[in-house]
Amino acid sequence: MSNEHPWLANYPAGVPAEIDVNEFPSIPSVLEGAIAHYADRPAFSNLGKTVTYAQVDAYSRQFAAYLLGELKLKKGDRVAIMLPNCLQYPIATFGVLRAGLTVVNTNPMYTARELRHQLADSGASAILVLDNFGSVVEDVLADTQIKQVITTGLGDMLGFPKGPIVNFMLKHVKKMVPDYDIPGAIRFNDTLTLGQRHTLPDITIDSEDIAFLQYTGGTTGVAKGAMLTHRNLVANMQQASAWIGTNAKMGEEVIVTALPLYHIFALTANGLVFMKFGAKNILITNPRDMPGFVKELKRERFTAITGVNTLFNGLLNTPGFSDIDFSPLHLTLGGGMAVQRAVAERWKQVTGVTLVEAYGLTETSPAACINPLDLPEYNGAIGLPVPSTDACVKDENGAKLPQGEVGELCIKGPQVMKGYWQRPEETANAIDADGWLHTGDMARMDEKGFFYIVDRKKDMILVSGFNVYPNEVEDVIAMMPGVLEVAAVGVPDDKSGEAVKVVIVRKDPALTAEQVKAHARENLTGYKQPRFVEFRTELPKTNVGKILRRELRDAPPA
Repeated sequence: MSNEHPWLANYPAGVPAEIDVNEFPSIPSVLEGAIAHYADRPAFSNLGKTVTYAQVDAYSRQFAAYLLGELKLKKGDRVAIMLPNCLQYPIATFGVLRAGLTVVNTNPMYTARELRHQLADSGASAILVLDNFGSVVEDVLADTQIKQVITTGLGDMLGFPKGPIVNFMLKHVKKMVPDYDIPGAIRFNDTLTLGQRHTLPDITIDSEDIAFLQYTGGTTGVAKGAMLTHRNLVANMQQASAWIGTNAKMGEEVIVTALPLYHIFALTANGLVFMKFGAKNILITNPRDMPGFVKELKRERFTAITGVNTLFNGLLNTPGFSDIDFSPLHLTLGGGMAVQRAVAERWKQVTGVTLVEAYGLTETSPAACINPLDLPEYNGAIGLPVPSTDACVKDENGAKLPQGEVGELCIKGPQVMKGYWQRPEETANAIDADGWLHTGDMARMDEKGFFYIVDRKKDMILVSGFNVYPNEVEDVIAMMPGVLEVAAVGVPDDKSGEAVKVVIVRKDPALTAEQVKAHARENLTGYKQPRFVEFRTELPKTNVGKILRRELRDAPPA
């Protein structure tokens, strides 16, 4: 056992090798447990307004009763939610789930083309959308099966007079709400009122029912809907809870949720796991406004924060961040993309807390590996497989590779998705006959069972037959004090097939390409060194902050 699973010997004290997948039959059953224990505690806070667990209970019941009683939706019907982080998001999501329906999480920044694909592909019957994005929904409505559009303003749950002021400012002063006209649309607050006319029936939710259709980012092609069941999400809650439970205090945690809840990382880690702990979730609507974000952080004595590398890097480079009182903070979790050593080391220096890297995918609900929380410093690994999870590295023929060798990381466990929605061939390509999910990430395992991501299979650069992993190049360039952000990509080259190019956002405007190349010569072997250096004012990113290397690869030469 220990030879095949060396990670078990290195589990943090108190973390079990297996979790009880059957303790809770569904997400609503976990929610109801939290409501029973923490009814009067603050659950979610946004733009100065806080709702308690008891209020989340009442509002989500009303929304569930509206969906069933007024819209007559049937078990398994899909409801799209197109919202940033705001109070309406958890209320609507828990309402949909309590009604026995499926949530289709929808990125509010989608273009009409992307939204049309997702709504048509999922067959969603209803959509809840923020006013700011109503015009995009209007554009695509005729091409979908949507029967009811529910609209809401960012201020709608904030009370009087703040709510109307926020809505007025966004529409008339900041001009952030384009006009739209959707006949028959209903306001979110009105659905809650209508829901009070109905008694929410007892809904039997099976653990294998689909809780979320969670669409993959589409960074490598057309977005596919991962079918995540109640069992998948509950299992991942149990796995992550067991891991961080030795560090977290029930009913006392305050977690900062800056990544959008429609993204699988924040959805599970912040929205579900910390809900189970009775935590207060601070919802940040626009983390790209870094000065505003820092101001918000100064108001709260937060104990935990999750994010991606670009978010942590942005905070570290925002004036005022280092003045925050970090004494209550005990957990910083990084995922979604590789954490860079330079960022992790600076985070520890400024906050006193280790930036712990975790690894997961939409298809694994998402947590697959997490580092021990008591690491004295950043270790460059993605951690150990979480309880009840197996991991291995396979070659191109599907054979397991020994420790130290690089191959494709494969995951098996109760958190692995049911498959891709209406895509049996894609499902068969992703999950093999033995139940292993092939992640598309190149990795290796050391003798202690720690896994290290080398890079995305599709992002690997092939220079004269040698594999170059962008993460390694980016890590080295990010060490330079004059570099704010960096991405490494492969570009076609007549002699070597591909050559390494780095695209940099400068912190120091005087930084030159020659200085970058000189630094690379000191730290990287010849074929890994960037032949081309390009400077830009910003890097293309997903809405979560993940750098889009594909866009940089496809861009015409500068």
